[in-house]
Amino acid sequence: MFDFANSGYTTVVITAIFNAYFVAEIANNENWGTFAWTASLAVSYVLIILTAPALGAYADAYAVKKPLLLATTAGCIVFTALLYYAGPGDLWLAIMLIILTNFFFGSGENLIAAFLPELAKNQSLGKVSGWGWGLGYLGGLFTLGCCLVYVTWAQAQGHEASQYVPVTMVITATIFAVASLPTFLYLKERAQPQPHRHGRRIVYESFSRLRDTLKHVRHYQDLMRFLVCLVFYQAGIQTVIALAAIYAQQAMGFDTQETLLLILLVNITAALGAFAFGHIQDKLGHLLTIGLTLVGWIIMILMAWAAEDRAMFWAAANLAGLCLGASQSAGRALVGLFSPVTRRAEFFGLWGLAVKLSSILGPLTYGWVSWISQGDHRLAMLITGSYFIIGLLILARINVIRGQIAAQHDPTATEL
Repeated sequence: MFDFANSGYTTVVITAIFNAYFVAEIANNENWGTFAWTASLAVSYVLIILTAPALGAYADAYAVKKPLLLATTAGCIVFTALLYYAGPGDLWLAIMLIILTNFFFGSGENLIAAFLPELAKNQSLGKVSGWGWGLGYLGGLFTLGCCLVYVTWAQAQGHEASQYVPVTMVITATIFAVASLPTFLYLKERAQPQPHRHGRRIVYESFSRLRDTLKHVRHYQDLMRFLVCLVFYQAGIQTVIALAAIYAQQAMGFDTQETLLLILLVNITAALGAFAFGHIQDKLGHLLTIGLTLVGWIIMILMAWAAEDRAMFWAAANLAGLCLGASQSAGRALVGLFSPVTRRAEFFGLWGLAVKLSSILGPLTYGWVSWISQGDHRLAMLITGSYFIIGLLILARINVIRGQIAAQHDPTATEL
């Protein structure tokens, strides 16, 4: 249900509506507009990178994932609602609010992911992760659908984007708040507090636990190798998520309503991909599942780059949806498989760190290329494909069985 609740934020704010509104209205379609958007996201991801590992270590030490999740959820909801006040010309207000909303969203994403191994056995991690991602896309679909109904009505009334886009931010925040309630009412914190180092401050202890993990990094070589792989292939995925609507409008000439319909359909195919691969990846293998989806991503990038008519672009977008659901679900499950029982929040903090680093690398590359090429979005999209190729090459060097054995024999457990 939390996946259902928080997906409306990424779908509406990051992927479908506010990103295109930011470039077209707030930045007045300047060549630097796309770069300003990606740079704002990059700042939020840097903040997450600086805080996520220690936050995860603290959550493990004191078994407080749920209270921390509540705090980050509230932060994201409040600042998303405040985007209502960011209109044309309010560049710095929009930048500040995007940084804050995305920081709280990303921090909460790491915390909810750390519950996965508590809710599923190893042989079912892929299936349960797939359910979560699938429901997430349905949640994004629901929120976007509500926004589309309102946008269609507002356009029929002759309203401009500066009038109806701010209202969609309030709609998104409200749905997030209501849909997340079951999580906080029914989800239990099953983890137990870990032994503490007496006489040390909380922050110092969190970093000490993280240092212990990094000291034994060779023991988790397959997890670390996968995290590096994740940085590269997620750089491509995060670029598509953050810039899909911008590409559709700037390169393909879509208007707001067409863009919303496109993202709606992509969310349906993403949900199908997450549910379908969630059921087969435990049998097929998480590694092979990720490999197949990376090949699909490469094909999708080539199709989007070459698309001259809308039919081919629609086909590429829906292939992206299928690959999105499958690759996100399998990646989260594999991290759960490689994580020691006593350090799950911490290791999912490292997973979040890798995803956020990729969220800086990919979109910034796209924004920079589009800026220096004076708005050549096709070239920027083509270069994005190189990240999937690099990820595929690193993936080939990961051994799942060795990674599982390493997680079962945690060398840091005896040192606490």
